[in-house]
Amino acid sequence: MPEQLSTIRMMGTVIDIMVDTLDDKISALIIEDVIRKLHIYEQRFSANDTKSELMAVNLAAGISPVSVHPDLYQIIKKGKAHSLAEGSHLNIALGPLIKAWRIGFDDARKPAETEITAALELTDPDLIHLDEERQSVYLEKKGMQIDLGALAKGHIADLIMKDLKNQPITSAYINLGGNFVSTGFSQKRASGCYRIGIQDPKRPRGNYLLAVDTQNQSVVTSGIYERQLHHENESFHHIFDTQTGYPIETDLASLTIISKESVDGEIWTTRLFGHNPSTILSTVEALVDIDCILITKSNTVMYSKGLEEKLIPLSSR
Repeated sequence: MPEQLSTIRMMGTVIDIMVDTLDDKISALIIEDVIRKLHIYEQRFSANDTKSELMAVNLAAGISPVSVHPDLYQIIKKGKAHSLAEGSHLNIALGPLIKAWRIGFDDARKPAETEITAALELTDPDLIHLDEERQSVYLEKKGMQIDLGALAKGHIADLIMKDLKNQPITSAYINLGGNFVSTGFSQKRASGCYRIGIQDPKRPRGNYLLAVDTQNQSVVTSGIYERQLHHENESFHHIFDTQTGYPIETDLASLTIISKESVDGEIWTTRLFGHNPSTILSTVEALVDIDCILITKSNTVMYSKGLEEKLIPLSSR
């Protein structure tokens, strides 16, 4: 049977859902259920919806703990652990700084130094207190805010894929705003692999520098070209240095992680962004079932050893 594809706009991005079953009606029902779940997850994890479960935690900062759904508790727990890891550029407590800059939104601006300093004082992930028994989260200082933007899409994609694997499907994928994860075999290639394009950082979206063949894997890319603020002849991207409060200074244009779970792609693209290429490559080589592709600002491509037979050069000219 032909693959059934649905494209929707949600969570501030475009989401593609593909399901292949032996019955088109069943495929349609499964996609309908996926969309219903996506609405639930958006309500749970959003840092921009004042009525979300995450915002309930942020609004209670410095006041009281808030019991949350196990899905939300677990991703906050995982995010805190990776935020506290040595050398990590991931910090789920960066909410105040992200709100100060607003990069990616119409009202983006360069904050005053005093605003940046004040925001940084509220970004210590060690002040996120978790109660395993109550499944509650407490932010110690008033004004603290958790932002799961570096994790939520991957976590949601994994939750959707876990559910899809329990459905009567032959293959499926979800592309959640660039977070791609699949199960089963692609009908488009004899190998059964899904071929995922890696954006050329120097060209408009949809122009690819290379592609990677994947199967039952996730592909996540983080790049400085994705969201930018242009201010007085300066450009500021959306990936922040947790020490300075400014966007990370780096020669990297993008970092792609290929992994079994999409949340791992989110974690490692953010944790490692800002480190030099040799450090990124050596770190990834030591991880299990994780590979990476690095593209510098000059479009130099580097990648981990596990991808040697899986990369396809593309002409971007």
